[in-house]
Amino acid sequence: MDLYLDSVDFKEIEAALDFGFIKGLTTTPTFMHRHGITDIDGAIVKLSKMVPELQVEALGDTPDQIVAEAERILALGLERPPVFKVPISNEGVKGCQRLRARGYKVNVHLIYTLNQAYMAMEAGASFICPLAGRMQDQGHDAIQMFEQCVDVIDRYGYDSKVMFSSVRHAEHVRQAMLTGVHVCTMPFSVMKNLCENTLTALGTAQFREHTALMTQRVKDIVRKANPVCDTSETLQSAMVKMTESRLGLVTLVDAKGALAGVFTDGDLRRKLQADGRGILDKTVAAIGFSKTPHTIDANALLNDAVKLIKKAEVDSIVVVDGTKPVGVLDVQDLIKLGLLGQEHL
Repeated sequence: MDLYLDSVDFKEIEAALDFGFIKGLTTTPTFMHRHGITDIDGAIVKLSKMVPELQVEALGDTPDQIVAEAERILALGLERPPVFKVPISNEGVKGCQRLRARGYKVNVHLIYTLNQAYMAMEAGASFICPLAGRMQDQGHDAIQMFEQCVDVIDRYGYDSKVMFSSVRHAEHVRQAMLTGVHVCTMPFSVMKNLCENTLTALGTAQFREHTALMTQRVKDIVRKANPVCDTSETLQSAMVKMTESRLGLVTLVDAKGALAGVFTDGDLRRKLQADGRGILDKTVAAIGFSKTPHTIDANALLNDAVKLIKKAEVDSIVVVDGTKPVGVLDVQDLIKLGLLGQEHL
């Protein structure tokens, strides 16, 4: 089943063509009007240069007028001859037959009955185009109509292709495939969502999560912010660095730059409640701090980091390179990657 786009939106068309397997584009004067296009001829010329096959309307009240309109469009200087769309009618099938005799492709559309489809087939229509959504709006069995068209073509050997049009949703596309139609033309809003599925998204997320756990290392995601204080600095200095980093702790080092411990926002609240504001000018060494922080090597796998946070039930761990702290891994970093759930906050 060939895939066509039903649109006159140039950005949509470019996006659809990026798939690489769109066979053509169907248009209508109504689409152009709704999209604010006033230079229809200019739009047709531009579209002909964009798509593999363009289908445009050749309107007329008589066969002569239909042929004349087709010839006028051809004279615009298109990239290649388009498929001419002609509404079904007695005059329309005559116009179709004349255009086909001249070697042009014709899409006979606005078909609602099998009898109409039969007349288009006899006239040599390249495409037979019933409208699924519109038929269903009026309470008709559109799917049976498409099945009957396909059956008639197969039974009698007509060269026409059945085009499934007036697509409203993804279920229409599924039904089109099951009916055996040759072409399905659809709006980009439907086309771009055909690959979407919640179970697929869940499975893909799990694969990415497990791949990251087994291949990515702590140093690959550690935050650039690395608030570090010497134990001889004041609590006020530690508070400033902690606030600027937007982390819940500041790493403490000794005179040689080796990890000495951590001072957390929890420590800050407890110390202020116990001893008051007077401690702000005291050194961190004098106030006291945790000398046994949870640490992880920068080259450790994320899987190890996840296990440590779960086991220790902490929000942050210090990332070290040997004895020196090089950053902080926060639980939020792992949650954003989908490696931990919100329950670990």
